[in-house]
Amino acid sequence: MTPQQVNIMLEMIGVPVAYYQFKEGTGQQPPFVCFFYGNNNDVIADNSNYLRVERLFVELYTDEKDFALEKTVEATLNNYGIVFDKSEDYIDSERMHVTVYQSDIVLEV
Repeated sequence: MTPQQVNIMLEMIGVPVAYYQFKEGTGQQPPFVCFFYGNNNDVIADNSNYLRVERLFVELYTDEKDFALEKTVEATLNNYGIVFDKSEDYIDSERMHVTVYQSDIVLEV
């Protein structure tokens, strides 16, 4: 999946989406989704990175715990065949809930 394809997939959730963070000064209010890549686990063969495998992080930010919106995110990931791990946290300083989905995906650039 290309980063553009990931962005299009996440836009289907129906909330604003940004790579890593929204631009400063936009005043983006929850709910929204941010995504980014980290911790690659490439397949290496014949002395080269044969297949790019990246850890995809999808973060859902909400003012209150939103089970229905989480279900929408999970259904969207499932529809694209993305197997994920899920964790959640509360950010006291922002008074926001964050639900984080992590998955290893093959990255196409």
